[in-house]
Amino acid sequence: MKAAIIHAPRDLRIEEADIPAMGPRDVKVRIRAGGICGSDLHYYLHGGFGAVRLRQPMILGHEIAGEVMEVGAEVTRIRAGDRVAVNPSQPCGHCRFCLEGRANHCLDMRFYGSAMRMPHVQGGFREVLVCGEAQAVPIPPGLTLEIAAFAEPLSVCLHAARQAGSLLGKRVLVTGTGPIGALAILVARQAGAREVVATDITDAPLAVARGIGADTALNTASDPEALTRFKADKGYFDTVFEASGSGIALAGALEVTRPAGVIVQLGLGGGDMTLPVNLLVSKEISLRGTFRFHEEFAWAVDFLAAGAIDVSPLLTEIVPLAEAVRAFDLAADRTRAMKVQLAF
Repeated sequence: MKAAIIHAPRDLRIEEADIPAMGPRDVKVRIRAGGICGSDLHYYLHGGFGAVRLRQPMILGHEIAGEVMEVGAEVTRIRAGDRVAVNPSQPCGHCRFCLEGRANHCLDMRFYGSAMRMPHVQGGFREVLVCGEAQAVPIPPGLTLEIAAFAEPLSVCLHAARQAGSLLGKRVLVTGTGPIGALAILVARQAGAREVVATDITDAPLAVARGIGADTALNTASDPEALTRFKADKGYFDTVFEASGSGIALAGALEVTRPAGVIVQLGLGGGDMTLPVNLLVSKEISLRGTFRFHEEFAWAVDFLAAGAIDVSPLLTEIVPLAEAVRAFDLAADRTRAMKVQLAF
């Protein structure tokens, strides 16, 4: 089979790769759609992020969907011919966190397209993938595979919303309107937010934010004082989703969050941030992390299948696997792209 394999920064190759052997509880999937994620771009542009670096060639990709080709002898829930979204998480199932129902914190997690461990965990940008039965979530006939491939990033935002608590009637700020920030806007609206304000430093994603439900979209690069009016009376927003990974954005969010408000840190930057702790303490703000997802993956498929969350405005272009380098270059250009997918 062919796969998109990263060797070094800007060295992405379409190469032949072996199809893994199947076990009795495995499912063989012909991948049809794969979304390029921010972490994929970090590997492509920089060879990694933070302390995580490429040390060997690795198949990229973890936002994937396709058609089941074959199932193992002990598989009961999936049949050949089913169309599925593939959950890229492979928790061990027996560590303390898995047993507590917090599998996203698994002590022996394997996550597709990740260089966090050695050998690296190969990803899903390949023509044929063998995964565990539990990873394959069937999708109904009315849901396209391209939309189903959004299940993974949507599940990240659903988990973040759980960290935030109830959003019903809340005033919400989303800082950073890339694909994750845009999905956070959609989730906040679905959860009953009464007002959503979005910020970014580029006009193109802000235009998308307006189109999917943000009441106000502000460019904080062209207008550094854009959030000033929200600082009055100790802050305006009940909840903030910080999706940019920028320390400047987080510090600004603290200034416009009302006392006892909640900030959920969704974005990851290149390193640690400097935090104005005095402001955090004096306003009794709760700063909460959010990391991956677990049961939210199946929820995401349900939301997409029901049409309750419409991600179609986020899909910029579908590019053939043979043109993967062009696809990655397009995905890296925030003035032209929101979400770029590969077609297999």
